[in-house]
Amino acid sequence: MSYPLRPDFRLVFSDLRVSAAGLTRPECVLALETGELIAAHGAGGYTHWRPGGSPRHVLPADGNPRRYVPNGIALSTRGKVLFANLGSELGGIFSIDGNGAVEPVVETVDNAPMPPTNFVVEDGNGAIWFTVSTRMRPRARAWTRDVADGFIGVADAKGSRIVADGLGYTNEIAFSPDGKWLYVNETYAQKTSRFSLLPGPSLGPKEIVCQYEGADFPDGLCFDAFGGVWVTCVGSNRVIVVRPDGSTQIVLEDLDVEYTAYLASRYAARSLTPDDMATTGTSRLKSVSSLVFGGPDRRTAYLGCLLGDAVLTFESPIAGAPTTNWNRSLR
Repeated sequence: MSYPLRPDFRLVFSDLRVSAAGLTRPECVLALETGELIAAHGAGGYTHWRPGGSPRHVLPADGNPRRYVPNGIALSTRGKVLFANLGSELGGIFSIDGNGAVEPVVETVDNAPMPPTNFVVEDGNGAIWFTVSTRMRPRARAWTRDVADGFIGVADAKGSRIVADGLGYTNEIAFSPDGKWLYVNETYAQKTSRFSLLPGPSLGPKEIVCQYEGADFPDGLCFDAFGGVWVTCVGSNRVIVVRPDGSTQIVLEDLDVEYTAYLASRYAARSLTPDDMATTGTSRLKSVSSLVFGGPDRRTAYLGCLLGDAVLTFESPIAGAPTTNWNRSLR
């Protein structure tokens, strides 16, 4: 069967609408079969809403002095939100329930404290997969192609362990719809890569799926129902589809051309800084960081971002593949 996304499909910013506003750093968005949506909340918890409804913010209520910075989030089979803690010093995976009660879930990997942690997903067998972008302090030291010290880990009944190491700023991961591959974005290596899923669970050798250039720094990724990979790029503020044949297609962008060229030059000079990435210039996508398909037919795409206060949405001509979160319930 040929891939059904038209090669000329392309959106402009005016095609987008607001799903929810008044949010705080909605980096990652989950869409559930019920129509509910959940986004990371930069102040330590999550935001929950239905399309057209008012957002409800759930923040930590345990009085813990540790600063939580939820980055990637997932919904566990127990109905709690899991979040990867991207704190300034320590990371880990935590759960938070609807009353704001926070509990640690994974705090070590290979018997060492978890560094600041980027992303999390719980698979169908209850194993928790997570990514650490870098061991560098501060993290911006790894915003170059020369550093590859990020990793993918998994926690299950056997313990918490690294299953792939030496990655170039490990970011979001996603399971392919056929269950054979784990895909990952290596943001500052400018790559989307994949590993075969093996028993254990463990991973096979790395294969590079796509290499990007300029200021395309791949952050979020998800699959459509036909094997295409939809990738969000911070820096350039683009959504790029990697088609099953390996070709790429820009389906959405809102560029500040001058600023994007500046970022590309800073990256090429190995001198990219937090100040450089703290703005998007005139781009209205506000550092688009994730994408998830939802709605009754999974043709509604929701966009997370790092620097905005809203989740934007558009209608896709093809359906997304269900994620591991899709048929779970928030309790």
